[in-house]
Amino acid sequence: MTKKKILIVDDSELVLMMARDALEAAGYTVFCAQNGLEANSYIFSADRPDLIIMDVMLPMLEGNKKVKLLKEKDLISRIPILLLSSKSEDELRRLQEESGADGYIGKPFSPASIVAAVRNFLT
Repeated sequence: MTKKKILIVDDSELVLMMARDALEAAGYTVFCAQNGLEANSYIFSADRPDLIIMDVMLPMLEGNKKVKLLKEKDLISRIPILLLSSKSEDELRRLQEESGADGYIGKPFSPASIVAAVRNFLT
């Protein structure tokens, strides 16, 4: 059985490291990108991720707007995308609805909570 692949997109190296460590310890293969442009090299590759975690506040193009663009593309629209943000839960729900994201993870997160959120979409 092949490991599921997760792409984490966040401009904070600390967030990337914490999320990567938690998800790799849970048995996932993790790729990291610090902006939406860098994320494209993973998203549009032949070996695309099984799930994407996208920070809302990214340089160049906000994560929720990037999600909306990705959800309009046939091959990509089936990949679950979770928004990641320190915004309020109400604001995250609104952004999820507007962007077409499949869920969200609030910051700060614990290793257990990010693993649980991913497992919820990859079971």
